[in-house]
Amino acid sequence: MELWHCFLGIEPHLPLIESLNQAGLRSKDHKSYGHNGPGIVFFKEFSDHLLDLLRDKSRQGVERVLAISLSRRALEPNVIWNLLAGGAADVFAWHRCRNPAQEILARFQRWKQVDTIVASPLVKENLAGRSAAWIRSLRQIVEVATFTDSSVLITGESGTGKELFAQLVHTLDTRASKGSLVVCDCTTIVPELSGSEFFGHERGAFTGAVAARKGAFALADGGTLFLDEVGELPLNLQAELLRVIQERTYKRVGGNAWEKTEFRLVCATNRNLFEEQANARFRRDFYYRIASWTCHLPCLAERREDILVLAKHFISQLRPDEPPELDDAVRQYLLEREYPGNVRDLKQLVTRMIQHHVGPGAITAGDIPELERPRGDRSDQRYEEELETAVRSAVTLGASLKEIERAAGVLAEKIVIEEEQGNIQRAAVRLGVSDRALQIRRAARRPNGNGAAIVS
Repeated sequence: MELWHCFLGIEPHLPLIESLNQAGLRSKDHKSYGHNGPGIVFFKEFSDHLLDLLRDKSRQGVERVLAISLSRRALEPNVIWNLLAGGAADVFAWHRCRNPAQEILARFQRWKQVDTIVASPLVKENLAGRSAAWIRSLRQIVEVATFTDSSVLITGESGTGKELFAQLVHTLDTRASKGSLVVCDCTTIVPELSGSEFFGHERGAFTGAVAARKGAFALADGGTLFLDEVGELPLNLQAELLRVIQERTYKRVGGNAWEKTEFRLVCATNRNLFEEQANARFRRDFYYRIASWTCHLPCLAERREDILVLAKHFISQLRPDEPPELDDAVRQYLLEREYPGNVRDLKQLVTRMIQHHVGPGAITAGDIPELERPRGDRSDQRYEEELETAVRSAVTLGASLKEIERAAGVLAEKIVIEEEQGNIQRAAVRLGVSDRALQIRRAARRPNGNGAAIVS
């Protein structure tokens, strides 16, 4: 396995590199590596330079970067959390491991397995997106689905893709004789018939029960049971489901025999179940039965860089033979529009545009349905509102004015340079500065000596 390394503020340690090579990790200095990818940053002291390097090399957590301390002192918890927030995939001290090279190898091997699945057509063709927030969610669900048999709770607003994630968990489940995926929409469960829906019933159990019927627990035996919008279940039904979920045994309505079932449980909700517990609308014991693992899906407002990626993905699905491009005005409109229905909202909008579009050219502003068109110029107001929200969060977390100004500038440079694929000249034009000024700004943030510079 090939990766890069960087010794930040310290001399390269050749025996350490040799131990990595012997473990099967071919490591090169980050200056000569030539491209982004998995890597290791070795350091002794925490610094802003270390955070800058992690943000740059990890691309806000998209690339897998280990931060390894070579100090004999124990790492302080605050340092670890700051490094993880800065983009490190993991943080630990070399001298406090029995076999550090093997520990590093194990991590990178697992991450490579997960990322191979994330990059596969199975995922990319169904769950499009390349933002850091989306990649983190995909990695989490892929890992828990592939390497565990845990129950999973998927949270997020309506329209973020929770059912698609549930289907992915079932698809990636590695059981040899896997059964079916059984979906129960908890918003449509009629309380009077809930027993039959979940447990099944015997013939004659109640008026109208002319034949025996299997319920969801029997149908999901050997497979996966997906409880969509589980937060809508009434308290009494949550209590009834507790035993089945914990013991995997149940009785049919009107029956006397205990039935056994084995299934993987996946639940989804757009509610905050902690608030629901506090308001006595959701059982605490039930929550901890269904949430061995939790995965939160970001709303579209938290992954705005995916808007055009998703729009093109939907266009390709609707017009696979000759997918039209998006006119600049349409691209701008899509980026500025609000999406209260999240990805589902965007997909419906793109569908309406495609249905209106004719001819071989690009999709233009006239293809946007009249009722969807913006009324007046609200783009400046939206930008100011989003910027105010970000600054408020930074101030609340204790950031100073100087830190906020610096972080905003660094982030703007990073985003534009990434979008321009590293072309400094084009990035400088978009940022309204000369390319020389942009290079000087970036160079001023680089630490001095010992391989600490961040290569453009």
